[in-house]
This record gives sequence, C-alpha cells and structure tokens, in this order.
Amino acid sequence: MVVEILEFDLGGESYAMDIGIAREIVEMLPITPIPRAPSHVTGLLNLRGEITTIINLHHLLGISPAKERNEQKIMVLVPDAFENTSVGVIVDEVHSVLTVDEINIDTNIRGVDEHLTEYVQGIIKLGEDEGIKTDGSENRESDKRLIIWVDVKKILTGTTETSSSLLE
Repeated sequence: MVVEILEFDLGGESYAMDIGIAREIVEMLPITPIPRAPSHVTGLLNLRGEITTIINLHHLLGISPAKERNEQKIMVLVPDAFENTSVGVIVDEVHSVLTVDEINIDTNIRGVDEHLTEYVQGIIKLGEDEGIKTDGSENRESDKRLIIWVDVKKILTGTTETSSSLLE
C-alpha cells in the first residue's frame, strides 16, 4: 500500500503531513495579529474573502525558523482538519507531494519523548530501498534521507486542549 504526503521544511529539516488535509499553499501575506492570542497563533489572514487563522508551526514544535518570515509559506488546511474552520500553518518551505510505499515508513518510534510520539505518525525513509535511481546511477549515502511524518490534526487539537485547560 502507498501513502501520499506533502513534504515541507521547518528549521532546515524535512517534515511531512497527509496530503488529504492540505487545501492550498500560499506565499506569505500580511497577517493581522490578535490581541491576547496564544503565542502559537500568529493572527488572521483575509484569504480571498475568507478569514483564516494562522498558526506558527515552528512555535508549536519548538523549532527555530530557517527562513525570513517574508520567504516562508502558509499551508492552508481543509476546514474539517481543525474544528471546521479555516486554518493555515506557517512553514519554511513546501516541496512536493510524495507517494511513499508503507515499507519505507517506520512507525515504531522508540526513545523519543512520550508526548512527541503521539504527534509523529512515522519516519519516512527515502532512498533506503531503491538501489538504482531513475537516471541509472546507484544511490549514495548522501541520497538517503529521513522525513518526519507529523499528524498536524493532532498537533492543532492538542493546542486547543492545552489552551482551554490553562483558562480553567
């Protein structure tokens, strides 16, 4: 079985999420800050007449951005990805949609913080099993890389649960 994911960068590292929750990718636009919003909420964006809440994924995952803010991208999610509202997440770069065979996904993550593993769906190993590239040359160690497959829906849901528990 194969899985389709959207690959993106945060802090110079490769991450991925399910392609099914991505609606579109937009260039960085002016974002209106919200007074007294949680620190991970960057603000609001008027995207073709639709008010979209913008979340800073770097802040949520504790990762320093690798690019200047005006060079970053916003991945806008489908409304049912988060409480049936329009939400976008800021990332450094969006690369491509990848089709990955399940044999190249390691879901048995050990030795990682228990809370973090609930947000990580798996580690994708690219170049691991392919001995020959499409141009006929052999894969070198430098061609092999790992992508952390995160569950963006769970990450966003976890933020609202944490925020609401702080208010109680």
